Amino acid sequence: MPIKSRIRTVPHYPHQGIMFRDITTLLKDPVGLRTTIHEIAARYKDVKIDKVAGIESRGFIVGTPVAYELGLGFVPIRKRGKLPAETVGRDYQLEYGSDRIEIHVDAIKSGERVLLVDDLIATGGTAEAAVKLIEDMGGIVVECCFVIDLPDIGGRARLEKLGQKVFALCEFEGD
Repeated sequence: MPIKSRIRTVPHYPHQGIMFRDITTLLKDPVGLRTTIHEIAARYKDVKIDKVAGIESRGFIVGTPVAYELGLGFVPIRKRGKLPAETVGRDYQLEYGSDRIEIHVDAIKSGERVLLVDDLIATGGTAEAAVKLIEDMGGIVVECCFVIDLPDIGGRARLEKLGQKVFALCEFEGD
């Protein structure tokens, strides 16, 4: 069952000229959802990982069941001000302006091996900030895992320049 065939493309969202890759069609399909989680979990079943971290918000949807399947805990990486306890954060640049992601100070211990999960890698700015945030806490990013890679936009290359391994279940090139 090809995952890519269950992902909807929404033209001109959120801006003119953008081809938005919408995973809600994949998630609502029981076979698509099960296959997505199974394929990701199968890739890491024999890898030493201590925790799965997911980037808000679709990274939560994918990362939590992957953590469950692997028998691991899940760590949410959220936008500024959304976590209730003490946090550490990282600012990152957007096309226009900047934003911040945060994690609880007790979420990752020094030396823990973390799988970073999100739905899509585009420019890589948020994922790069998440990697650096995990590393700031002393964690080791085992791999950055995505459902979708948009290779023409350069996020994978950006993470690889940081020395990160990157995996995606499917790619959408230039279309």
